[in-house]
Amino acid sequence: MTNGPGLDDHHQAQFAWARFRRIMWGMAALALGVALAVVALLWALSDPLPWIFVALIIGGVWATVMMAALLMGLMFLSSGTGHDHHVHDRVSADVLGEDD
Repeated sequence: MTNGPGLDDHHQAQFAWARFRRIMWGMAALALGVALAVVALLWALSDPLPWIFVALIIGGVWATVMMAALLMGLMFLSSGTGHDHHVHDRVSADVLGEDD
């Protein structure tokens, strides 16, 4: 049995997932920086905020940025490893009449 391309190859999968985790850690740090900047901006433009508002703003901004980063990262992981090319598109062939 031979390893196929994409995530079926153990070494390529290890490399891809390690790169994905490294990108996610970087995005987590960036998201935290953006969240803190938003809180600092709100604090400067208004009266001091209650600590629960600060925590909710940080959590909400961080979670929103991380969800976008996670979804985009998984899309690029799937596409970049060639995993998407292994999918047989029956909709284009049957419904749209297109050939591969």
